Amino acid sequence: MKKHGILNSHIAKVLADLGHTDFIVIADAGLPVPDHVPKIDLALTVGVPDFQQTVEAVAADMVIEKVTMAEEVKTANEPVRQYMEETFSDTAVEWVTHKTFKALTKQAKAVIRTGEASPYANCLLHAGVFF
Repeated sequence: MKKHGILNSHIAKVLADLGHTDFIVIADAGLPVPDHVPKIDLALTVGVPDFQQTVEAVAADMVIEKVTMAEEVKTANEPVRQYMEETFSDTAVEWVTHKTFKALTKQAKAVIRTGEASPYANCLLHAGVFF
């Protein structure tokens, strides 16, 4: 049994399998998941787990080189924008339209679905390297 880090075996496997520039999606409860992309569904009830808890847990266990988010979060979800900019203050953040964001999810290694129920609470976490 693991002692530290991500305990969810599906997430742990995805993170271990990532290569440089591969990416995963942390998604709110409503983001559509492309048919061919594996979905790791953590949603229990509305808001549980929330976006921030999930990002925090994954970021503690992953080398993140870049974050991509929908630019609509800047006007539609100030708490998420502020949390992400503070959390990733030393990481490149790329802003794209929500339409472009959804198109990018087709290339993700996995989508981790949360119970988050606030607008545009989604991000792509791009893998970096530890060396």
